[in-house]
Amino acid sequence: MEEICKHLEDIQEIKVASELVCEECKKVDGWWVHLRTCQTCGATLCCDSSPAKHMTKHFHHTGHPVASSAEPGEKWLWCYEDEAFVEYE
Repeated sequence: MEEICKHLEDIQEIKVASELVCEECKKVDGWWVHLRTCQTCGATLCCDSSPAKHMTKHFHHTGHPVASSAEPGEKWLWCYEDEAFVEYE
C-alpha cells in the first residue's frame, strides 16, 4: 500500500477546535471563511479561502505539517508538506 503522508502516523489524537474562531483574525478584527486546526499544537486558524490564510502561514512559520477541518461535520486532514488530503471517521 502506498503511503500518502508520512506525517499522519505522528498524530496520536485528532485535536478539535475548542472555539470556532480564527485566533489571529480575532486579534485584528479580521474575518474568515472556514477554520482549520493544527494537529501539532492545536491552533485554530483560517483557511486559504480567507483573506489572511493564517493556517498556511502557520505551517510556513512553524513547520507543523497537518491540519484538520474545524468545521462541524467535516472529518478530514490536510498535510501541507506532502500535499495530501485524507478523510477519517
